[in-house]
Amino acid sequence: MNTKYSLFLVFLALILVSGCQSLIEDPKGSLTPGTYFKTQSDLDASVAAIYIQFARDGAWGFTNRSTSYFGSDDFTTDPGLNKEDFRLFDRLSGGSGNGSLVAQWQGPWQGIYQANNVIANYTKVGSTDVLKNQAAGQAYFLRALGYYYLVRTFGPVPIILTQIDVNDRPPRDPVDKVYAAIISDLQKAKELLPISFPNQPGKANQMAARSLLADVYLSMTGWPLNQESNYKLAADEANSVMQSGVYNLNTPYATVFTTNNSSESIFGFQYNVSGGLPLRSAGSSSVPLDEIATNGSSGWDDYYPEINFYKNAPKCSRTDATFYTTIKLRQPDGKTFKLVSWDSPETHAGHPYYKKFRAGLNGDGVSETETTIDAINPSTNKVYDVIRYPQVLLIYAEASAMAAGGPTTASYSAINQVRKRAGLPDLTTGLSATAFRDAVVYERAYEFAGEFGVRWFDIVRLQLLPQIVAARSSAENPIPANTNFAQKYLAPIPVNEMSRNPGWTQNDGY
Repeated sequence: MNTKYSLFLVFLALILVSGCQSLIEDPKGSLTPGTYFKTQSDLDASVAAIYIQFARDGAWGFTNRSTSYFGSDDFTTDPGLNKEDFRLFDRLSGGSGNGSLVAQWQGPWQGIYQANNVIANYTKVGSTDVLKNQAAGQAYFLRALGYYYLVRTFGPVPIILTQIDVNDRPPRDPVDKVYAAIISDLQKAKELLPISFPNQPGKANQMAARSLLADVYLSMTGWPLNQESNYKLAADEANSVMQSGVYNLNTPYATVFTTNNSSESIFGFQYNVSGGLPLRSAGSSSVPLDEIATNGSSGWDDYYPEINFYKNAPKCSRTDATFYTTIKLRQPDGKTFKLVSWDSPETHAGHPYYKKFRAGLNGDGVSETETTIDAINPSTNKVYDVIRYPQVLLIYAEASAMAAGGPTTASYSAINQVRKRAGLPDLTTGLSATAFRDAVVYERAYEFAGEFGVRWFDIVRLQLLPQIVAARSSAENPIPANTNFAQKYLAPIPVNEMSRNPGWTQNDGY
């Protein structure tokens, strides 16, 4: 691991002005620690730089942030083209030399280092305690977020909570200690952050910290910790967000993916194409290679769902808004399009795609009508929602049921809110705790289909790979015989990080 704390490059600092995100150049965002924390604007610039580290293209701004999550059934990729990095993990065959895996490792670490910088220095600023605490609270939240993705993706990782020397080579800490550090940071974030930042979208608030903490506790109930006592803690944290009344599901499902900062957005990374920070996992990335717009732009075929994942989806309006099943093939005149089904032999992949990631922000990704495509763009201004309110409702539903030994009226109410917005009837009553949990996991799979590891992490904590692979269509990228599924729940540490840290032991199977 590269333990140099100062960042290698001067990144654009993200400044929230008048409730909107804009990007201006501010070198204070990445200076050496201790040299610039004098004013509140200095502190704000450094906090903004943490968000940049997570959101940039080499971290979570592009599809490679999900490279090792392609083992999930809501993700697959082209059998050819330049998709080898994704395809290997889709086949449960990825290795430590995979170039795209670096974004999953390095992106969170860069954010963690910058957060450490803020936490170490924020008290030195000449400002009010309220403003300083709000800045520190965001840093604690973001550091916890980074570690949460690292520990679930790679297992044991070093816990680095202070500034360290470039030559230090800390050991990997056990998973339970990493989770303890995450919980500590989120508890601190809860103390320091306000319930909301009015008219300032993109800033992590107390409800974001509570929501993430609920998710953390739920993850701890499953593999590898299996701490079932955390079900109640997960339910309590989720319930606190529900009782706040800040969020709701009043925004139609499809609209959530074509507008920014909807009524259910609890925390999301903000993007700005003109400012040099585009989201590139919407638009072209999720569009078929077969589709060519009238202006000559085409899809990239990076990711789409597995066939049986699509076929097993519930029949509802949410499913209609989620999946793209009619492919538009441009005709020789360059102006008209032939509409064919996803499984038509005229398509090279023979798969459905994701509709909800096509448009970007009101069509800045794919600009189209029902029968034509005008342009397909790879860079969008769409916010990437890391935490949406339906996740809180489903965490509460599952956790409250498992904590009580069976679903309560409140458990059913939580999942049924999600189902109602999806266009589904209420869930059947009288289910056992396990059957209810499985219903929630199924609901989460389709509510969050294709969204940044949500499905994969359910597969990991519940050890579902054997079932997922057994249900896989023969048309998918083949998984080698005798694959040891138990060794595929963690990704390998990137080879360059292993070479920098000779005292580390690589994850099993790699």
